[in-house]
Amino acid sequence: MAFRNISNCGRWGRLGHALKRSQTRSLATLAEDVKSDAAFSIPLIDFSKFRTAASQAEKRRTADDIVRGFKEVGFIYLNKHGISDDTVQHTFKKSAEFFRLPMEAKSQLAWEDPRANRGYVQIGRERVTQSADANEIAALRAKAPDFKESMEIGRDWDATWKNRWPQEGAAPGFRETMLQFFQTCHDLHTLVMRAIAIGLDLDEMFFEDKIHEQYHNLRLLNYPPIRRQLLQQEGQARAGAHSDYGTLTLLFQDSVGGLEVQNPHTKQFQPAPPIPGTIVINAGDLLARWSNDVLRSTLHRVVAPPAKQVSATESITPARQSIAFFCNPNAGAHIACLPTCAGKEAKYAPVTTEEYIVGRLSATYS
Repeated sequence: MAFRNISNCGRWGRLGHALKRSQTRSLATLAEDVKSDAAFSIPLIDFSKFRTAASQAEKRRTADDIVRGFKEVGFIYLNKHGISDDTVQHTFKKSAEFFRLPMEAKSQLAWEDPRANRGYVQIGRERVTQSADANEIAALRAKAPDFKESMEIGRDWDATWKNRWPQEGAAPGFRETMLQFFQTCHDLHTLVMRAIAIGLDLDEMFFEDKIHEQYHNLRLLNYPPIRRQLLQQEGQARAGAHSDYGTLTLLFQDSVGGLEVQNPHTKQFQPAPPIPGTIVINAGDLLARWSNDVLRSTLHRVVAPPAKQVSATESITPARQSIAFFCNPNAGAHIACLPTCAGKEAKYAPVTTEEYIVGRLSATYS
């Protein structure tokens, strides 16, 4: 996997060289140093040009770059997105503090219902896959569970489904930090959806009344150290190959890496390395259905980064943290082929957000 800077896609070096550069280097320079298969590279997009645009024509240029990235790859790196590094690092800090709580305390917050999709998910309970067959997923989970734990957080004002918070004394500032970050991510999601609307020749505000209920999911992820030998077993991964369910996913990575994206042309998985200051954003299933597959919902997975040798026969991978904000349309939103994406015919029957996501979650968890 490589990435390209939309405004500088003509100069390339080797990926390995780029990743060894100092993190203080500019992202534009990093992008120039990365050699890419021209048919498959993740665009690096300066979103400040959209946020501060003085005209619709300026917005359109960035919107076209974003939509092109989702058409060709399904993934983009978003730079100068408006979320400060301090905000991201503080959220990572509070996430790490939560996962350090005793298992007894975390287990009291256990995930219970796919309609709620809230609470703590212990290692091995989830098995992400493209299969929708509950028995097949159960067999995969038994053979090769995803080696990660997570905490799932939704909109806090929901009258039916409540978030499951740790006691303030056990995790000071956790609830406040996550609610602020949830809102911050929703606001960015709204802006990116406006850009997508423009790029699909829709009114800029087309999605506004279809996403405003904040039917999203903030997922904190912790990948503990694990013996490399365990991750080399058949079918095993830190998170198996899958697509996401909603419109967009905003992924915040630490420096460890491990994300891989499937090249839709060759079907090979290629690394999507962390780039300081950027957010990895990918299109999800519902956006692909909405756009009649004009925009790609691309398979991706998390694999083990380089391991530290601890004996002649064994090595251990480092711990990894990430934060994913799964953006969804409103629960009752009618997902049917957009008027500008119909082509010859609609590929998918209409579905509501809740029907699709609850169905996928019901099969994914034990």
